Amino acid sequence: MTCRSGRRSRSDELAAARLRLLTPRQIADRLDDRFRLLTSGSRTVLPRQQTLRAVVDWSWDLLAEPERTVLRRLSVFAGGCDLAAAEAVCADPDARHPPAVAGPPAVADPRDVADLLGSLVDKSLVLAEPAGPAGMRYRMLETIHEYVTERAAAEPAARARTARRHAAHFTALAEEAEPLLRSAAQLPWIRRIETELDNLRAALHTALTHHDVDTAHRLNFALGWFWWLRNYRDEGAEWTDRVLAVTPPDPPVGSAHHWSLMRLQVLHIFLVAEGRDTVPFRTPEYAALSARITEAFGRGGPETARFPGMLWPMASFLTGDVLDFHAHLDTTVEACRRHGGDWELGVTLMLRTHVAIDITGGLPTVDADIAELHEIAHRVGDRWTRSQVASAAGELALSRGRYATARTEYEECLRLAREVGAHIEAPFALVRIAEASFCAGDFDEAERLLDQADREAEQYGGVYDVLSYSHLVASLIALFRGDLGRARSECDLARASAGKFTGPPQLTAGIDNIGAVLAAREHGPEAGLVLIAPALAAAVAGHCAERVLAALAETAAGQLAAADRPAEAVRVFAAATAWRAGHPRSVPEAAALADLPHRTLAALGPERYAGEQAAGAALGPPEAAELLTSTVLALTGT
Repeated sequence: MTCRSGRRSRSDELAAARLRLLTPRQIADRLDDRFRLLTSGSRTVLPRQQTLRAVVDWSWDLLAEPERTVLRRLSVFAGGCDLAAAEAVCADPDARHPPAVAGPPAVADPRDVADLLGSLVDKSLVLAEPAGPAGMRYRMLETIHEYVTERAAAEPAARARTARRHAAHFTALAEEAEPLLRSAAQLPWIRRIETELDNLRAALHTALTHHDVDTAHRLNFALGWFWWLRNYRDEGAEWTDRVLAVTPPDPPVGSAHHWSLMRLQVLHIFLVAEGRDTVPFRTPEYAALSARITEAFGRGGPETARFPGMLWPMASFLTGDVLDFHAHLDTTVEACRRHGGDWELGVTLMLRTHVAIDITGGLPTVDADIAELHEIAHRVGDRWTRSQVASAAGELALSRGRYATARTEYEECLRLAREVGAHIEAPFALVRIAEASFCAGDFDEAERLLDQADREAEQYGGVYDVLSYSHLVASLIALFRGDLGRARSECDLARASAGKFTGPPQLTAGIDNIGAVLAAREHGPEAGLVLIAPALAAAVAGHCAERVLAALAETAAGQLAAADRPAEAVRVFAAATAWRAGHPRSVPEAAALADLPHRTLAALGPERYAGEQAAGAALGPPEAAELLTSTVLALTGT
């Protein structure tokens, strides 16, 4: 602070004198009590030359009562406010119904708040700062805020009433924003919720401390999608835990309170499920909760078709049965067709499509869903939905060997995710673009994209699942370049990252496949077969997609041929080719397997080769896995 003459004031000199006596660490330790740090104890000099506390006291004493009232009420805001919020919270709630007793209320009308704010700005007790299209925002310096909060606390009943008005205002704002966060108009609303996030947190805190369960529920549900979209998932899960703690645990089944409790449980699962180890969910208590959720939402009523209830199938996903998950998604899709909107239907269709692409027999079922998803995404306009539709289309193209198309779709997914601020999605999209480049044979571009994905994962989170896939693709690149040491190192890193969460079975299959190839290169084909046989059996049991099963079987076929078992090699290779259903192998896979048919044909002769090939083409994944297991047992005795 400087005097109008430009000279330093006495309070500046006092502050400087105090700071010279303290180390930086001591200053930091005392910042929580700003007044004590700058207190001189003098009561004999003019107010501007007294302690900071006395200066603020002096300013406070000069205020009219309506100004003090507005200032006390402003102290309930966290991170400032706009004019509409100030008018809603700082005016007397009964201003339109004056009391019978003569005398005006302290702040007679919401419209008076603007004038009083202007007066407080003129007196430097409130700062007015431009906030773009939203207009001005008003806030107090921390020192003033601390002082005024102390003043407001001296009137606890009035403070509580102000806090409740604050909570009501921001609950209404969150509920207004919630559907718009999922629409084409979402970007300014996302910015607005980000701007008011501290106020929304304060409103939740008020609802919980005042045991206002209804407001706590409303705010929690209104913010649930925002928390997930903008990667406040851990924080959202903590708030949901706190709301669950004040929610009656056994409301009558079918009542509004019962549905609210069930929706909270689903929201909590949604916020904690992704990228986590599911082992903590494999408990009798969780199994009982999952059964209650399934009983409530599995009937396909209206609650199954609204957020977050429509995500109830995730409960069965965490129990480990992917086929149950897929069947429950079918139920939810039909409920959303009957009772939900486009966005709800789009999300459930998108989940079903991702699951179908990844499970045995699912690939031929997804084309109609993908086509419908493109139409829904166009109607809804939500950039996250559009990004996920592009991701599903990219995954479908990747599974069918259309690598240029896959890259184009994943690049669109990446662009939209960044546009909407879903930054946690970006690293995974980059890894999938890298995978498409690898499959097309462009190893250098794949490496460049993996480096970028790793940097963004470190910056934005989502670390374990992204790093697992990133290390997996990096290991494949090194393997096909012949760098076995780097391939082993990246494979070990992929496995270590995967061990920190419960990844999908196709991730485990990919890591196991590389491990078997490395074992064969380092110790001979029998060492590889000992690993690839159980890997294929596990992938079959995990209902992995045919593309994943084929890659494992093709590794096994190459090792069988190298172990002088050409007949079994032809059978397993023919089975893998049949599972691919005409979709091409990747460029590296095709190169690695190019001479296998020639070697086995030379070993068997044309007639026997054709017979083994026909027999193998008729094998399904379980039969091929059984053949491989029995062959390995005969070879190794283990």
